Amino acid sequence: MASEYGEDFYAEVPYSDHACSAFVREGVIPLLRKIPHAYYSRPNLHLEIIKWLEIVRRDKEDVYICVDYQTDWDLFCDVLDYRVPPWCHYKLVSNEIVELMLYDFFKNSKLPEHHALYDAQANRHAYRASLSK
Repeated sequence: MASEYGEDFYAEVPYSDHACSAFVREGVIPLLRKIPHAYYSRPNLHLEIIKWLEIVRRDKEDVYICVDYQTDWDLFCDVLDYRVPPWCHYKLVSNEIVELMLYDFFKNSKLPEHHALYDAQANRHAYRASLSK
């Protein structure tokens, strides 16, 4: 996750390779275990996410989890055991992501695509809410 203010949160959890799609095995798994201190047990992850959300929550305002793909929200809810705080909301922003800005982010940062943290940072860079209004 990448907040609008620059704070990031990234976590990896134990997974079973054989349960992953071919795309994940080939394009995502090779990118894992590169960020120190990002590996969490599933029970601890819920608490870490809530702590991070409290940090990025400004003046007790609502927090919007912006996703470019519905499955991202579904996974977020699942990892929180469907106990999403009432002040935390979902917003699908796929139509508000500027593709040229995504390209610019990955070209200039030289970070790989399909890594959850880097994709979140790229989306933060390329998100332009005013374009959809």
